[in-house]
Amino acid sequence: MRLIQNMSTIAECPAQEHTFPNRTIKIAVIGGSGVGKTALVVRFLTKRFIGDYERNAGNLYSREVQVDGDQVTIQVQDTPGVELTDNAVSLPEHVSCSVQWADAVVLVYSVTDRSSFDLICQLHQLVLRAGGASPPPVILLANKADLLHLRRVEAQQGPLLAATLGCSFYEVSASEDYNQVHGAFHRLCCQFAKQPAPATTAANASASAPAEKKRSPLIPRPKSPNMLDLKRRFKQALSAKVRTATSV
Repeated sequence: MRLIQNMSTIAECPAQEHTFPNRTIKIAVIGGSGVGKTALVVRFLTKRFIGDYERNAGNLYSREVQVDGDQVTIQVQDTPGVELTDNAVSLPEHVSCSVQWADAVVLVYSVTDRSSFDLICQLHQLVLRAGGASPPPVILLANKADLLHLRRVEAQQGPLLAATLGCSFYEVSASEDYNQVHGAFHRLCCQFAKQPAPATTAANASASAPAEKKRSPLIPRPKSPNMLDLKRRFKQALSAKVRTATSV
């Protein structure tokens, strides 16, 4: 696993893609503070669980994995925790930038923290707004399912919320079950790996072609007739000099 950069340079991420010869899938992980976003990301990419992380680091992780037999580069953006202030929530600029950069967004809450669950609806709306005309697909992930004695969000509430938002739902434990975490992220990656990337490139190329045709009359290019005209004028000027010299 490689740590590429922190959130302060997320805008430069697209340039990084050119260093990878294979397909790249970009995922942004968003949720409240302390829900275990970093633990989930590291668990998925390394199979390891480390209980103590630097909070709100906002790191971008990268790893090459096999998805349906194809080599794929997974980039996962771990964003700082979003807080509820004055009964309202707003995405910091760098988190909004992550949403625009990502192919998919994973919304995370902790089953031990009711406030993190209550944030999800507002976060989902903000993700849709930040995504503009083409918002990224979203999945809902409930973490810390192993802490039954601390549960504050009932098991059935997650699937109901996901159905309301129109997204997939997974309840996992980053600390105890790698397979659950891997399964949720892996299924998300499989969806994008099946999409033909070259077709998108071809579509973009064909879409830009009409624009080039429209702009061409407004920005005339030097053409061969111009060169012929210059040659013709040069010959005329040369002939005039010859006539003048002859008359003298």
